[in-house]
Amino acid sequence: MSRPHDQAGDAREQRVVLGSYRDYADAERVVDRLSDAGFPVEHTAIVGRGLNSVEQVTGRLTTLRAAGQSALSGAVLGALFGWVFGLFNWINPVISGLLLAFYGLLFGAVLGLVLGAIGHAMTGGRRDFSSIAAMRADSYEVLVSAHLADQAVQALGGAPAPRSDSPAPAPRPTA
Repeated sequence: MSRPHDQAGDAREQRVVLGSYRDYADAERVVDRLSDAGFPVEHTAIVGRGLNSVEQVTGRLTTLRAAGQSALSGAVLGALFGWVFGLFNWINPVISGLLLAFYGLLFGAVLGLVLGAIGHAMTGGRRDFSSIAAMRADSYEVLVSAHLADQAVQALGGAPAPRSDSPAPAPRPTA
């Protein structure tokens, strides 16, 4: 017995799998083809199956590097705040905006440098690396509302769009 599948839609709405794809780009192309054919794509969803968290290590993080990164962030934020506050000077907003942006840049850089160094030192060497986290899926399924499945197949020319790894299965109810 299949149950309703809630992905970006009404929880009571039954959806069927229009196709399963190895790459997100392949699933995206199917939805784009449906859109080009005038199909109401608000009744579709791309669902990632077999999600994995991937953390790519980008380098070693020393106290000096942490302080430098925080100083840069602080400088940008300080300059932005200084510039915005300088705009409220009605007599000479350009000069005061630039001057406050410069002072904000200096203050933000120094404060960021100090807080970044202290923050990294307080970790006690527990995490001496920087990284970028991402989510990846093993496969991507294109789901469509059950009452529109036949229309979706027709919009794709009678068969789901080809994919990179193997032919897509016929529409089936989701479990």
